[in-house]
Amino acid sequence: MNDQHHGEAAPSRALTEGGTGLSRIGDYYSATQLRADRWSSLRDIAEELRLHGAEGRRGRKRLTEAEELIDALAPIESYWAFPGASAFAYMRRLLEQRKIHDFSQAVRRAARALISGAYRRRTIQLTVEDTENEDFQDEIALSPDARALGRPYFEVLIVDDLNDHQERWLRQSLQQVRRPEDAFVYEAVIVPSLEDALIGILFNHNVQAVVVRPGLTLKSLNDVEILNKYLRRASEDEDVDGLHPDEYGPETCRLVHKIRPELDTYLVTDRSAETIAAMDLGGCRRVFYNQEDFLELHLNILRGVNSRFKSPFFTALKEYSKQPTGVFHAMPISRGKSISRSHWIQDMGAFYGPNIFLAETSATSGGLDSLLEPRGPIKKAQEYAARAFGSKQTFFATNGTSTCNKIVVQALIRPGDIVLVDRDCHKSHHYGMVLAGANVVYMDSYPLHQHSMYGAVPMREIKHKLLELKADDKLDRVRMVLLTNCTFDGLIYNVERVMEECLAIKKDLVFLWDEAWFAFARFNPAFRQRTAMANAANLRQTLRTPERKREWEAQQERLKDADDETLLNTRLIAPPDARVRVYATQSTHKTLTSLRQGSMIHVYDQDFKGETEQAFHEAYMTHTSTSPNYQIIASLDVGRRQVELEGYEFVQRQIESAMSLRRAIGTHPLLCKYFKVLTLADMIPAEYRESGVESYYDSKRGWQDSWDNWATDEFVLDPTKVTLAVGGTGWDGDTFKTQILMDKHGIQINKTSRNSVLFMTNIGTTRSSIAYLIEVLVSIARDLDDLLDDASKMERRSFDARVKSLVEQVPPLPDFSRFHPAFRGGQTPEGDIRSAFFLAYDEDNCDYLDLDQALREKLDSGEELVSASFIIPYPPGFPILVPGQVISREILTFMRALDVSEIHGYRPDLGLRVFTSEALARVENAKS
Repeated sequence: MNDQHHGEAAPSRALTEGGTGLSRIGDYYSATQLRADRWSSLRDIAEELRLHGAEGRRGRKRLTEAEELIDALAPIESYWAFPGASAFAYMRRLLEQRKIHDFSQAVRRAARALISGAYRRRTIQLTVEDTENEDFQDEIALSPDARALGRPYFEVLIVDDLNDHQERWLRQSLQQVRRPEDAFVYEAVIVPSLEDALIGILFNHNVQAVVVRPGLTLKSLNDVEILNKYLRRASEDEDVDGLHPDEYGPETCRLVHKIRPELDTYLVTDRSAETIAAMDLGGCRRVFYNQEDFLELHLNILRGVNSRFKSPFFTALKEYSKQPTGVFHAMPISRGKSISRSHWIQDMGAFYGPNIFLAETSATSGGLDSLLEPRGPIKKAQEYAARAFGSKQTFFATNGTSTCNKIVVQALIRPGDIVLVDRDCHKSHHYGMVLAGANVVYMDSYPLHQHSMYGAVPMREIKHKLLELKADDKLDRVRMVLLTNCTFDGLIYNVERVMEECLAIKKDLVFLWDEAWFAFARFNPAFRQRTAMANAANLRQTLRTPERKREWEAQQERLKDADDETLLNTRLIAPPDARVRVYATQSTHKTLTSLRQGSMIHVYDQDFKGETEQAFHEAYMTHTSTSPNYQIIASLDVGRRQVELEGYEFVQRQIESAMSLRRAIGTHPLLCKYFKVLTLADMIPAEYRESGVESYYDSKRGWQDSWDNWATDEFVLDPTKVTLAVGGTGWDGDTFKTQILMDKHGIQINKTSRNSVLFMTNIGTTRSSIAYLIEVLVSIARDLDDLLDDASKMERRSFDARVKSLVEQVPPLPDFSRFHPAFRGGQTPEGDIRSAFFLAYDEDNCDYLDLDQALREKLDSGEELVSASFIIPYPPGFPILVPGQVISREILTFMRALDVSEIHGYRPDLGLRVFTSEALARVENAKS
């Protein structure tokens, strides 16, 4: 799209550059934060004007600031239903007429309603006469029961270029068809153009439906840079300037669906049904032909929102809890009887409340369902989840993504199949390989030695392993590629590129993407383009096109006699007959609303019905409890409902919180002395950043509008994860996490490395929690300043030495060495991890060697030592040794340099567990 806009004048210099002491627009990452702070500032200034008047130098200055704020808010408020155009115009008139008391009252109530969300529950009166006797109660002050009884509120974006009279008529027409029995209440936002519609759906998170009418235009007249960022992100790969006016409406529907597929769209048109039927309308729910049937439109809008609001299993569980039931099955806790009759555990009942026990049962009838054989509300809930997350099938799990990973691996992998695995993936994958009997090819991620963490597996490494297996005629045994997207540290793959280039080498590969930390990604346009399910759907569609077939044929001709090096350096194209077989496992409980261990398996597999379904259900039965927790299932159902209706809003706020944290740390002079937020350039080497983008925020250049790199770069960084280098404090990551953040300040985090800690924002993160974290970091930095100021020369030398050991003397990360020949079947790198794992069950096959002396002596003498266990230092939490792996000097050096609280699989009292040379010889002899 063309980025040139015309019409209104640009905001005043004072507003854009902070001329009157207001914070600069450039300080804000998003327009929603800007809007909230502008209303807060306007409220404070209006109150000061009311108390001290508008006379004198101070009063005139405040009047100028109020006028500038009104001017700044005017274009922003055109995309929101509250306070709305008429109310905003009313406040502007009050200011112009110098009715300061009335102006202050109106602004105060509008700002308070926006902050509290009260406008969602009732009409907010802004005039003094209407509010004198009104009991104003904040939304956040209401009890959960009172909030649950209210009708949910949303906004409908209507796209039509109307004059004031037509707009009033349209609003009145929609008001008149409202009914007391309506399940929801909504207000209309009217914008004139296709571009304004795109800004509106990205800026206004209250929008749940879009109505496109025939009178819309193409271009927006807004000239606010922070809003135009939304437009650029939405339309970067679209060119609509050549559209005929008759195409504006259908194109708006298509683009809305592409950007926010969860929204309902409705097209009002006077074009023929045949013409409309041939056009791409995205997910348009209904087309209205040249009529003004507002009741029908109203009912369709409510029906569309209700289809997402339904939570079949949660509803069934609530209904079950209300039934008078005699319990003659397992579970004494069911209906709470074992608690209510107890003299000693009444505190448990008081803590949890009655509903959790009323809804606890082992029954699968009475309106409920079986997770193992769902036919009722659980089946419906899983179907709704598939719709929400873009999969063909979705399955719920009540014992975490670790189990989901094992289910998928067992369903798809047979003993002897070769699987390419990200070596530093979650340990459940490694154990899954043992259970399935896979021959594992471990792929190395690029190392970030300075920060003691791994990145992600480069495309070149994946292709190299596949081509190596192809050269040894083992490609037919290669079954799956397994990668983590996104990693714990926030590194995200170019999913479509990985799958397409791998399919170009072997066209029936299966992909398992561990998206444990990425369940929220579906509900943001930029993140969605890097998710497994979205790319599976896109790739399947792309492979069907004639253009792709021609591109593939042309590339095949060019690469007819190409060597491996040429193939490694070429962006390969998948053949048109490649099969799209993609699985994603997600920890819903980690990044969305779900009780602990609530997870989902999403499937987009063209061969699922014909090849995998039975095996999948057998694996599901193997690993799923016959007594699953119904509360977890209900929370998965409700969590899906939430993200379909407000996932975009919550994810956007999550991103904003993380960006605010980046800016606060990067611009605070005291924090910069001891801390550093790792940037894209720190986390992703330049060779994997085609765009050249280095950071989200730079203290000198400000915000980098860098979402373009999500479409091009091999890896991108999840902005919601903020890795903070803490080596400058003299504390290692684990000490900083436990003794400083947790013990002293009550701040909990999950992941650390030797010299960093990871702060993860989530959909529950508030601006207050970010502010508290900044306060804590500043307090820590001040304490360090005081400590060093009072330190003796020797104490200062000790501090500097600790910092140097953490920042400069970091042990290099070891690569995967290799499997011992006893567990390999040739020259290629795959290893039989299962046989190695079970060989260690016999103690006579194993020995323990002291890490500091015995191991080193044997390595120095040239003896080959092989691990009999998984060795997992925590942190960082990935296995540096797996059963059957040869112990290299680099691994031993790394282990000796580790300063961590625990190493899983290693016994300090005995040493490292290794196979005896006799055991290895017996295995090798048996193979020969």
